[in-house]
Amino acid sequence: MEIVYPRVAAIDVHKKQITVAVRIPGEQAGQRRQQVRKYPTFYSALREMTGWLIAEQVTHVAMEATGVYWRPVFHALAEADGLELLLCNAHHVKNVPGRKTDASDAVWLAELCEVGLLRGSFIPPADIAAIRELTRYRKKLIEERTRETQRLHKVLEDGGIKLDSVASDATGVSGRAMIEALIAGERDPAVLADLARGVLRKKIPDLTLALAGRFADHHGLLCRLHLTHIDHLNDMISKLNARIDEAITPFAAQRDRLKTIPGVGDLAAQTIISEIGVDMTRFPTPAHLASWAGLCPGNHESAGKRRKGTTRHGNPHLATVPPRTLPPALSLPARARHRLRRPRATPERMGANTPPARTIPAPEQPPT
Repeated sequence: MEIVYPRVAAIDVHKKQITVAVRIPGEQAGQRRQQVRKYPTFYSALREMTGWLIAEQVTHVAMEATGVYWRPVFHALAEADGLELLLCNAHHVKNVPGRKTDASDAVWLAELCEVGLLRGSFIPPADIAAIRELTRYRKKLIEERTRETQRLHKVLEDGGIKLDSVASDATGVSGRAMIEALIAGERDPAVLADLARGVLRKKIPDLTLALAGRFADHHGLLCRLHLTHIDHLNDMISKLNARIDEAITPFAAQRDRLKTIPGVGDLAAQTIISEIGVDMTRFPTPAHLASWAGLCPGNHESAGKRRKGTTRHGNPHLATVPPRTLPPALSLPARARHRLRRPRATPERMGANTPPARTIPAPEQPPT
């Protein structure tokens, strides 16, 4: 095949060691000279590797996205001028089975790079990447808080306390007061039910029945530990929210426009910006963005017949945003709710398990 980039390098990345293959023109016309070296992944060694690539006048460097181990290598190379970095999906560059070594993987990647067969992944700018790390960690903490709340409900269920069968939020103001009283040693269902506040006082008879159980001292200890953990998680989430609000201030206009979409609130808008950025020139068309996010069916055609196409994995953080934003939109008319919840059964979507995120309508253009 025709050589598109004459001076290339490729890196096989691991936690403790990287294997670097360099392919440049040889002494005679049409020849290729190849060198393979190995470096530890310490920063000083990565700087040394970068200097070697610059000395060889390499213009393009390719590497696979291996967990988080590619990041220090990528950032060390990004400090040098004149290097175009390609971070590739490992699924797209598989080598021939049975011939896998670190050196052969690096050489194979370099051969693909020099003929222009590699596509680089989307790497957000530094400010967007910082927001992405914060929003992803917040998502993890919210999920952990949900798991810890479920553990609390399990302890209450084991103690015969059916609080969540009556109260919609067992950890709300009223539910928290009842659980704290149980931990303190109160066992009288009537006294516990009388701690209800607001509209929950209408359910005092049901609460009296739900709070009569076999709650023991060890249940109280477990509930105290779960509540302490939930409070700690709430504090961490609050700090992250404040930091994200501060970091996303330069993109307030884009965030506010995203919020004009029915069902998209602050958290969803922040997540969307952190995952795809604000520069849409990276995606030629909306269809490219939907495909990158994994929100459209795959193509599977054989012998002139279209078969069921499975949805690719895409970006899991972006693909799970819209379902979380549906509850605020429940006040919309039934047709609008249906449009947000489920894609219309068009011929292109028949037989495809496509998530509902792609059906969110675009916001109206602001008046000029």
